[in-house]
Amino acid sequence: MKRWTFDENTIILPNGLKVITIKKDTRLASINIGVNIGSLYEDEKELGMSHFVEHMLFKGTKNRSNEQLNRELEFLGGDYNAYTDYISTVYSITCLDEEFEKGIELLSDMVLNSSFDEKEMKKEKGVVLSEIKSDKDDIEDLSISRTHEYAFHKSALRNSIAGTEEHVKGFKRKQVYDFYKKYYTPDNCVIVTVSAFSHEQMQKIITDLFGKWEGKSHKKAKIIKEENKDIVKTTYKSQIEQGTVTYLYAFKEVCEKDKLPLKILSYKLAESSNSILFRELREERGLAYDVYSQMDLDENVNTMNIFTSVREESIDEVIEVIDKAILDIKNKNINFDEDMLCMMKKTHKTGVVSTLEDCSSLCSYVLVQSLAGKDITEFINSMEELETLTGEDIYRVCNKYLNKPTIHILKPME
Repeated sequence: MKRWTFDENTIILPNGLKVITIKKDTRLASINIGVNIGSLYEDEKELGMSHFVEHMLFKGTKNRSNEQLNRELEFLGGDYNAYTDYISTVYSITCLDEEFEKGIELLSDMVLNSSFDEKEMKKEKGVVLSEIKSDKDDIEDLSISRTHEYAFHKSALRNSIAGTEEHVKGFKRKQVYDFYKKYYTPDNCVIVTVSAFSHEQMQKIITDLFGKWEGKSHKKAKIIKEENKDIVKTTYKSQIEQGTVTYLYAFKEVCEKDKLPLKILSYKLAESSNSILFRELREERGLAYDVYSQMDLDENVNTMNIFTSVREESIDEVIEVIDKAILDIKNKNINFDEDMLCMMKKTHKTGVVSTLEDCSSLCSYVLVQSLAGKDITEFINSMEELETLTGEDIYRVCNKYLNKPTIHILKPME
C-alpha cells in the first residue's frame, strides 16, 4: 500500500498545538488552521457565535486594519477561505510556495491577534444577517434547515450554523471576544501544511509564529446524540415555482465496519449522475432536476440527506420512487453484482487519488481527520476494505440504517 501514503510528520508544541506537515513535490503551498469549535458546542445564548467569530477574524487585527489585512491576503495571489461547520472552524490559504511564510504569518495574526473592533462588528452583523436571509431565500438551504429543525427534539443539529437573526443582533463585543478567547487556544487547534519545504523548515516557521501562544481550552458542552423523528412534515414558502422533498436519517452510532458500505450505498443511491434516483427521477421520469444524497459520518453528526427539487404535482410520485428504491435495495431487487461493485470501487479510488494529488484537498482531508481524532491515513484501510466489499455488505447496511426517515416537503404557498 506504499503508493497510497504521503510524507507527513506530526509534532505537538509545548503549548499543546498540534502541527502536521506534509512534504510534497509541488509548486503550491496549502495551509489549514482548524479550531475545534462549531455549532454543536454552542449553548442557547451562543447560537451562531462560532460562525460570527469566523467572520470577525477577517475584520482586522492589533497589527493590521481590516483593509490592510484583506489587501495582503489578496496580494498573495492564491485562494483564501474559511468555514464553520458543526464541530470546527477552519481557515485556509493555498498560494505559491514562495508565499508560504507570508500566508501563514497572515493566518497567525488573524487567529492570535484579532481586534474585534466595535464598528467592524456592527457592520459584520449586517453581513451575517444578510447571509441568514439569503439562506431562507434559497429553497435548498431552507429545505435542509427545516428538515433538521423538525427532525430532532434536543440535538444541536436542529440549529442553523449561522444562528438566528435574533441571536446575531443581540451579540455583544465582550460576549463574542470571551467566546473567542475561551476556544481559540493552542491545545484546541490543529495546523496542517502541505508544501515542498522540508518538515524542519515548515515546523520552524510555525513554531516561531505560534510557539508563544498561550491559553488552555475550556470544557465544551456535551453533545446530545439522538435519532431523527419518524415524521412527514409539510411547510410552505411564497414566491417559489417548485417544491422540494428532503429525507433525513440520523444514526446515534455507526460502527467502523459499516462506514465504507454506507458511503458506497449513498453514492449509488443518489450521489452520481448514474445513481439509482438520478436516473429514475430525472432521466426516466423527468420529475426532477436536482437529485442528490449527502452523508456526514463524523461521530458527532452521523446523518444522511436525500434532496430533490420537484414540481408540486409530482411530490407524491417522487416520494414513492425514493421509498421504492430503498426498499428494492433492502430486498435485494437491485443487483450489486461484481461489475457494479468494480465501478464503485474505481470511483472511490479515484476520489482518494484526487485527494492525494491535490495539495489543497490533501491539506483539508488531513485537517478534518485530525480534528475528529481519526487516523490521517484512514483511507489506506478503506482501500483494503474495498477489496473485500460485497453486495451483501450494502444490503445489510441499508436494512440496518435507512429506516424511519424524517421527510420534509416544501410547497409553494398559494
